[in-house]
Amino acid sequence: MITEVQFQKELELIIKNGIREDIGVGDHSSLACIPKSAIGKAKLLVKENGIIAGVEFAKMIFNEVDSNLKIETFIPDGSFVKYGDVVFHVTGSSQSILKAERLVLNSMQRMSAIATKTKKYVDLLDGTATKILDTRKTTPGFRAAEKWAVKIGGGENHRFALYDMIMLKDNHNDFAGGISLAIQKTKDYLIQNELDIKIIVEARNLKEIEEILNSGGVYRILLDNFDFETTKKAVEIIGNKCLTESSGNINETTIRQYAACGVNYISSGALTHSVYNMDLSLKAF
Repeated sequence: MITEVQFQKELELIIKNGIREDIGVGDHSSLACIPKSAIGKAKLLVKENGIIAGVEFAKMIFNEVDSNLKIETFIPDGSFVKYGDVVFHVTGSSQSILKAERLVLNSMQRMSAIATKTKKYVDLLDGTATKILDTRKTTPGFRAAEKWAVKIGGGENHRFALYDMIMLKDNHNDFAGGISLAIQKTKDYLIQNELDIKIIVEARNLKEIEEILNSGGVYRILLDNFDFETTKKAVEIIGNKCLTESSGNINETTIRQYAACGVNYISSGALTHSVYNMDLSLKAF
């Protein structure tokens, strides 16, 4: 899996690119009417109930824009917030606060929406042994922050990208000449390149599960678009030979039933690709 150092670098890249994109050669709106010496104070105001996420990320953004900005936090990441709550105050150069404002809001609104949805799924799985996973269905250039938000909401991260875990899906298996060949070629590739990377293989039916198990060396089997009964049979066949993951059109009304089938994980792209930003604002006072 991706290391903490790699993850931190991804976050730093998001911030640097976000600042480049938004500020460019300068914030002319602020430069035109606010003195460089002006000192101001603003509050992060919640305008919608949910789980707040991105507080620590916002601190990173403010620090990158101006290390002299001071943040006083009242509500930490992962907390339930309601309309009217104030998450933090930021004090310092008025120009700097305005430079950081949009990147902070865009990031926190998105992250809070993801954390809120993730927490809802986590609560639906309460009492089961099944854990919720995110996917690579993330906003281009913002993946690290979105996956951080999933963790804040109580979920777990799947692989970060194509390089930190091998996932042989239907197209890989078909292009490689079948599941057995795909798995064998993958194991050979890992040996030849001295790589220690876990292998997940997607199965479309029970026959493919048998083929995967016969091949061996697989960390987890992805049960893609299986119905409840077939999922139960698949879990029985797999037993303790490897871990199991259900995916494909699983929503709030079906997630509990899939967990009841005994799978270890349920992955959901909806955690990151189907959310509406939480309403937050940064107001001077």
